[in-house]
Amino acid sequence: MYFVAVILVILSGLFYAAGHHEIGTLGVQMCRYGSTFCDNPFYVLVGAALAAVWGAFVSIR
Repeated sequence: MYFVAVILVILSGLFYAAGHHEIGTLGVQMCRYGSTFCDNPFYVLVGAALAAVWGAFVSIR
């Protein structure tokens, strides 16, 4: 689950950069299909936090 949290943090950063037109044509494609996440990358970051909390909750040590 930590792997998923890391992927979501990276995606949140990519959506933030795409929303601010910093990554060129890739950003245009990302915002075409995920305009909500380009406008509010915080949603993806919240998903990452929830995945990390869930991973900590279910981890067996």
